[in-house]
Amino acid sequence: MTGRILVVACIVAALAGVLHPAVAAKSEHGFHPLSGDRPVPLAWLPPGAADPDSGPSSVVFPPQKITIRFNHRKHLKEGATCATCHGKAKSSKVSDDDLLPAGTTCDACHDTDHSDKKAVKEGSDEMGKCEFCHLGYRASAPTLVAAIEIPKPNMRFNHKAHLDRNIQCGQCHGGIEHLELATRDQLPRMKGCFGCHNMSGPAQGQAKSDCNVCHVTEPDGRMKAMFATGELKPPRWLMNAQHTADWMERHKRVAADNSALCANCHTERYCTDCHDGKVRPRSVHPNDWISMHPMAARQDNPRCTSCHQEQSFCQTCHQRAGVTMTGPNVSGNKFHPADWVGSISPATRGPGHHAFEAERNLNACVSCHTERDCTICHSSSARGGLSINPHGKMTNCSTEYRRNPRPCLVCHEADSDLIAKCR
Repeated sequence: MTGRILVVACIVAALAGVLHPAVAAKSEHGFHPLSGDRPVPLAWLPPGAADPDSGPSSVVFPPQKITIRFNHRKHLKEGATCATCHGKAKSSKVSDDDLLPAGTTCDACHDTDHSDKKAVKEGSDEMGKCEFCHLGYRASAPTLVAAIEIPKPNMRFNHKAHLDRNIQCGQCHGGIEHLELATRDQLPRMKGCFGCHNMSGPAQGQAKSDCNVCHVTEPDGRMKAMFATGELKPPRWLMNAQHTADWMERHKRVAADNSALCANCHTERYCTDCHDGKVRPRSVHPNDWISMHPMAARQDNPRCTSCHQEQSFCQTCHQRAGVTMTGPNVSGNKFHPADWVGSISPATRGPGHHAFEAERNLNACVSCHTERDCTICHSSSARGGLSINPHGKMTNCSTEYRRNPRPCLVCHEADSDLIAKCR
């Protein structure tokens, strides 16, 4: 019975090999990070990688084209080290150095000869043949091998400085010793860099956290944000500064907490274009702002005037809506209470009277009114006014005149007898 089962199993395996050659073929290595193109575990990705991981920044590290087959795990197990192939990293101080091994590096083990790139000599065994490592090459129709394309990263990096401080390759590139082909996914994540570059006090050493330590800058010192590969924007984990659709609402809190973070990319003019009224984004105020803004304006008038001009923006709208108009407008006024003008007798004036409010906060009055509006009532009949006395009980006019004579001179001549009494 056992023999029959064994025979059937052999027949099934043979049929599987005929019908599905890939099943019977030996496993191929060196084409992917893990054989069978299995996903790389998070523990083997560089520090700072998330779960799920979207890879390194596509703006900082442009897409690559790897046209070679290689098995890092096999080489490292057989005694090679990172420096065996990437020895130039020890002296590299700039990010665009070519740190890939030359063909002559392979000659020592693979019985090949790359000393003359126009006449490369193959090795004697299978792993010494050109087509074993170079994808797309065929001995039956030899052509130039496809070049590896690894564009210059849009950042600054000094390998030597890190290696001199005993920061080893795996601390930035992850568990290469577990992988076969090392792809772009093994490049650093900025969050991982902050493991050293965001320390405080003496622990920080020379690992500064300023953006321009690693990021490319414009001539004026600001970070360069626009590249051929896209626009560089901050991630969510960096002080909640990700520029998503709700950024218009969130940016005020981020800027208030750390305006220096914003200044890495933006000039002050960029902010004032909105906040001084040159650009007027419609989403600054909520939808019911027309109804709610009077209360906010009374509570925090300087904040309103940071964008709006009272004599133009506010007054124009109030006049158009019939809320107010130049002049006292005794009847039909929607902005002031019904008794706003009231009795001219000082004895009956109170908090509901305009004189009381003018003495308490004249700035609120002049946000809509000019001096002309006051003189319509308070100037003499000779000047076209109603001769209503604005002084009330003036017992110390000399002190008021010395403090600020301008209000007095609006109605009185400088050489008049009344002014002479106040001097």
